Amino acid sequence: MNSNIPFQSQSNNQPLVLPPLTPETIKRAREGLEAARLLNAEGIVQKSLYQTEALTQEKSDLKRRGWIRWLCIRTIIHSLFRVKVEHLDRLSSQPVIIAPNHLSHIDPFLILSEIPYQPYYYILGDARTLYNKFWKRVFLRYSGGTIPIERIWKEELAVLEAAKAGEEHLTELAAAIEQEVPKGNSIQSLRRLERIVQGIFAQNQGIIMFPEGRLGFQEGELFLPLKRGTVIYALKTGVPILPVGIIGTKNLYLYKELTLRFGEPLRFPKINRPQPKDIQIVLETLQAAIYDLLPQNYQEPDELKLFRNFLNHMLW
Repeated sequence: MNSNIPFQSQSNNQPLVLPPLTPETIKRAREGLEAARLLNAEGIVQKSLYQTEALTQEKSDLKRRGWIRWLCIRTIIHSLFRVKVEHLDRLSSQPVIIAPNHLSHIDPFLILSEIPYQPYYYILGDARTLYNKFWKRVFLRYSGGTIPIERIWKEELAVLEAAKAGEEHLTELAAAIEQEVPKGNSIQSLRRLERIVQGIFAQNQGIIMFPEGRLGFQEGELFLPLKRGTVIYALKTGVPILPVGIIGTKNLYLYKELTLRFGEPLRFPKINRPQPKDIQIVLETLQAAIYDLLPQNYQEPDELKLFRNFLNHMLW
């Protein structure tokens, strides 16, 4: 087992660690608010969810959509980077939940560029990250295959806490966040997501989910604790989890070698109502499996880093 697993409590009841209140944190919170306003004004999330629900009923269209999406993404990825794939044979033709570590917004597209276009894999991710740029919205509208999640960002929570603590210059921003940023935790939203996931697996398709729930800080590490969603869906449906290690995407530049390392599928008994202890056992198993796929002492290559700034920010 990889020895760089940090010794820390993995209880999902531990206090949420918020980022320090820096100008960058406030700027990110403002960007999130603007993205939320755009999504709300144009109804982008609801339109995407409606499209995804429709796709789960149109199996004949998925093969064409999957091939077009795969061809476009693969052409772009392979024109910019060198990609190394290890143990792709561990990905079966049966539905699985692909569960990778997360270093960059390019990660889901990197995975889609290397796996077969059938079964068709949906991306479950943060709505404001998926749709924050015009070209992303256009591409995802035509390619489909996204399950947007509405949730509040940690930077926004940091602003809310600071305003409550008396930072008066943040009062207006905090009020706008409270009013306009969807939390996404309503019973109706959660039931709709579960219905969509059930429909995807019933159609023999798969899902890509990032159990960290946000970007990690550095190569070879995970942002802990892992989120419970991946595990809950796996236990409720009986669908295996396929851990994947992504290496090299934290710092992108032209023709850099990026590695996808597929692990052995993790299979667990189906449980209609998983208890906290069941979820925790699977979380710990998944965490260890992903760590085993990551480098223990990653060294950034000593080579010319062309277009680094552009490639690291093109998907933000």
